[in-house]
Amino acid sequence: MEQTMDLMEAMHARHSVRRYKAQPLAAELIAALQAEIDACNHAGGLHIQLVTNEPKAFSGMMARYGKFSGVTNYIAMIGKKAPDLAEKCGYYGERLVLRAQQLGLNTCWVAMTYSKVKTAYTVAPDEKLCIVIALGYGENQGASHAVKTIEQVTQADGPLPDWFRSGVQAALLAPTAMNQQKFRFVLRGGRVAAKPGMGFYSKIDLGIVKYHFEIGAGMPGMKWENA
Repeated sequence: MEQTMDLMEAMHARHSVRRYKAQPLAAELIAALQAEIDACNHAGGLHIQLVTNEPKAFSGMMARYGKFSGVTNYIAMIGKKAPDLAEKCGYYGERLVLRAQQLGLNTCWVAMTYSKVKTAYTVAPDEKLCIVIALGYGENQGASHAVKTIEQVTQADGPLPDWFRSGVQAALLAPTAMNQQKFRFVLRGGRVAAKPGMGFYSKIDLGIVKYHFEIGAGMPGMKWENA
């Protein structure tokens, strides 16, 4: 198993995929994904779980409506109920999405078009299943989505420094609900805030784009200002 791309390359290569081959995940890939999940759970205080060889979640009418086929593996984004849970799930979920891309797998964020299979994962009474990420060997590599300009998603008190531009460019590669890119980065006095847009799953989108921005800007784990 070789990691052939860095995170920026993974961002450019990764597109949403809904149709998957009937090919089980190799044991070494499962181990690599689980290691990354363990790291994300530790860092984010989450209860993310990898589900493999489980066809029921994507076999119903909603999955067909969402044009999914062949999905038997997914990541269940679970954590303690809290105001920041959705953003955390977006942030660490996208970290897992890009790790999967590095490992030669395809993914798709899935909000509603799946069935909850309670025997496939564990959700404690004080926890919530936020969203899932379909995972596997895609029948194709997906297609790129329309991208807004840097100017459309930024607000600043002066010229944009290169590191900020690079962060925003990376964020514009991120998956968002309906590909609407309803987010904004604000630069004031050299400090950055990220604002979510309106609509469903905007907090998850915010976590996703924050992760992309940090990688693009070369500032993983950076401190964000309050929006």
